[in-house]
Amino acid sequence: MYDLFDFLKKLLRLHSSHPALVKNQELFADFTQRKALGEYSFVVFDTELTGLNKRKDEIIAIGAVRILDLQIRPEQNFYRYIRPQNINPNKATLIHRITPEALEKAPSMEEVLPDFIEFCGDSLLVGHFVGLDMHFLNKALRATLRGILSNPSIDTMRLARRYTDNGTQDFFGNHDHASSYNLDHLAQEFHLPTFNPHDALEDALQTAYLFLYLVKKFQQGGVKT
Repeated sequence: MYDLFDFLKKLLRLHSSHPALVKNQELFADFTQRKALGEYSFVVFDTELTGLNKRKDEIIAIGAVRILDLQIRPEQNFYRYIRPQNINPNKATLIHRITPEALEKAPSMEEVLPDFIEFCGDSLLVGHFVGLDMHFLNKALRATLRGILSNPSIDTMRLARRYTDNGTQDFFGNHDHASSYNLDHLAQEFHLPTFNPHDALEDALQTAYLFLYLVKKFQQGGVKT
């Protein structure tokens, strides 16, 4: 009987979410979208990947910065390399310049994710083409911590598309139509500070500036929540 009871406890632990995810779920039990934009905190984040294959590739870096009172707080940031299961160099290495040697001594995904969840807290997540980042993030969370993030996410690419849409030009103010929704191109088009691309933390900062630019334009158009 004792052996069976012990087995059942182990089985329950295997199928229960990590405590960090349980706490994360509790933070959003009563989430509402009705508050003014300035009342929310935001965590703007980006990931670097071994590639874009959603089944095989992995996250090797996470960078994030916090926004409070609609202001970037650069001192409140998160930046970690993550050791993947497959450390061999590939085409992606030429893009993000993260070498296998830099990853060999990096912490594992299971070590990094609880810290990232804690950093996110009750903030809304922001990313550029955020669906891709959320896919790989939640895939890693399921595999290591047995759950997914409860934080709602906002896509700056979708905001940019909305802002540059023909139907919103008069409402939100005059602007040039974006020729590209690439993060770097948008930063140049909107005359934002620019950062080094393909670095998770610098891309997060670039996205944060884009997010605040678009939020302020929408606020001028009457969007308050």
